[in-house]
Amino acid sequence: MRSVLFLSFFLLFLNCEDKQTKKKGTSKTKVVQPLEEEAINDSFQEPEREFPKLNSKSAMEFFLEYDKIHKENKVRITTDFGEIDILLYNETKFHRSNFIFLTKQNYFKGTQFYRVIDNFIVQAGNSDDIKTARKRAHIGKYLLPPDTKRGFKHKRGVISMPSSEIRNPHKLASPFEFFIVCQKNGAHFLDGDYTIFGHVTRGMDVIDKIAAVKTDDGDWPDKNIFIRNVEVIE
Repeated sequence: MRSVLFLSFFLLFLNCEDKQTKKKGTSKTKVVQPLEEEAINDSFQEPEREFPKLNSKSAMEFFLEYDKIHKENKVRITTDFGEIDILLYNETKFHRSNFIFLTKQNYFKGTQFYRVIDNFIVQAGNSDDIKTARKRAHIGKYLLPPDTKRGFKHKRGVISMPSSEIRNPHKLASPFEFFIVCQKNGAHFLDGDYTIFGHVTRGMDVIDKIAAVKTDDGDWPDKNIFIRNVEVIE
């Protein structure tokens, strides 16, 4: 009985998610159904380590060096509703490098669109599946500082990085998650608070389909919407 309680507490602790509201951030934890496809349901295999385990002290230096070698800036997200192509901005190099790095680590595969608000945003990169928590533990625990003074605005189609759920007066970003603005006239009240690091070049119709699904009171889709794959295309 004690081991069951400990495991339950451990799972709950690992799977807390960042849920900013339309006016200010809130956090809610939700239980979702297990992933359905066998390709995603395979047990997480701890890969051989090709990079140091990151933390908030080492991450910036790591991505500074990573940026010098990995210049890719175009990715394709495959979802249950179709494909989304994204151009990542070189101006926000730490956030671009972070996204490319996580893509190459296959982090996003099997994560979900876990916060969906029609005509506002769709937010993704998290999951209540234990494999997501194991992937994060393997990569490391770190936050990224905001980079909000590049002149980018939260117009429709931009991809931006939410703040961490921890007590966070400096708006440090949660590196594993992202949101895409689908509001018709943009969500400009977010400007200056969250780091914009790219925009959708193809697939806004897919975003709109995701944004239109039915959700519960916590903005979680009634039917899980998975990211099936994210790949570097250029």
